[in-house]
Amino acid sequence: MDATTNKPETRPMTELELVFRSWRGEPDAVEMARISNAANEVDDVDERNSPQELLNYFSHPGEHFDAARDVVMVEHDGLVVGYGWHNWIDTTDRVREGRVGGYVHPDWTRRGIGRRLLGWLEARARASVLEHPTELPAIYGSWVDGRRTGKRVLLEQEGYAVVRRFYEMRRDDLDEVSPAPMPDGLEIRAIPVDRPSLRRLLDADAEAFQDHWGGWAADDAAFEEMLNDPSFDPSLYVVAWDGDEIAGAVINHIPRLENEAMERSRGWLESVFVRRPWRRRGLAQAIVTRSLVALRERGMDHAMLGVDADNPNGAVGVYERAGFFVVNTSTAYRKPMEAASP
Repeated sequence: MDATTNKPETRPMTELELVFRSWRGEPDAVEMARISNAANEVDDVDERNSPQELLNYFSHPGEHFDAARDVVMVEHDGLVVGYGWHNWIDTTDRVREGRVGGYVHPDWTRRGIGRRLLGWLEARARASVLEHPTELPAIYGSWVDGRRTGKRVLLEQEGYAVVRRFYEMRRDDLDEVSPAPMPDGLEIRAIPVDRPSLRRLLDADAEAFQDHWGGWAADDAAFEEMLNDPSFDPSLYVVAWDGDEIAGAVINHIPRLENEAMERSRGWLESVFVRRPWRRRGLAQAIVTRSLVALRERGMDHAMLGVDADNPNGAVGVYERAGFFVVNTSTAYRKPMEAASP
């Protein structure tokens, strides 16, 4: 750092001295929010992270992720200039995916920091395969918002290829929403707010996505992260029941801290699922429209959701019929682990 101008040094990347160190909890959550929000602003990504949310996200160790070993902070001359993380999952398309992600503060981009950070994360991903042996082919994976040109260029230069695209969709005019009819024999009831019931809901969500591309771990760490989210509010959930069986649900979420920071009234349909025995009966349309009503009743004026562009169950059409339209496209990248540089 130039002490006279308080601006980043312009030394070539080969001369820039970096320290890669472990995560230190709450103080680093503050640094993560500072860095990611600066990157979001530069990339015109209308999302903001709070230290509280990031601390919760990284604070629940499990088999697939432990911040003590899987998060790295990048410093130059005592200043945190970037950070990254790694986790792994055995995906529904039968690969062991070592997922990597990270940010470099925009004041410090184009100095080779992102490339060196990616190298650290790939090494950590390789180590995780040795720690958790598998017969599955091992790959690296990364997900990139379509507005982040620099990240896309870096990954493609490092041998990653596009394998999937995802849409971010928006619905305006929530005052105009009317609930679609419920299928015969099903009803909407609140989920009991106790750990066994909420865990059952999470497990039903994960089960419903087993025939979708990719996958995620509905393990104890994911459950604790859900319960400890600063905006956790199960009264927003729209759950459809067939007797005592969960047929489908929408996990709705109002990101209170982000809304305050961005001065808006946005709600998210974070997960929409219908379990296989209850599909093709109009249940998705019924619970999506009821979710929009629920968000409207909490004062939201628009809603967002994310969806696989090639969803096998026609979800994009369901959302379009509910008034959603595509506002952004994100990309999943992969790279064979054996193709990685040693």
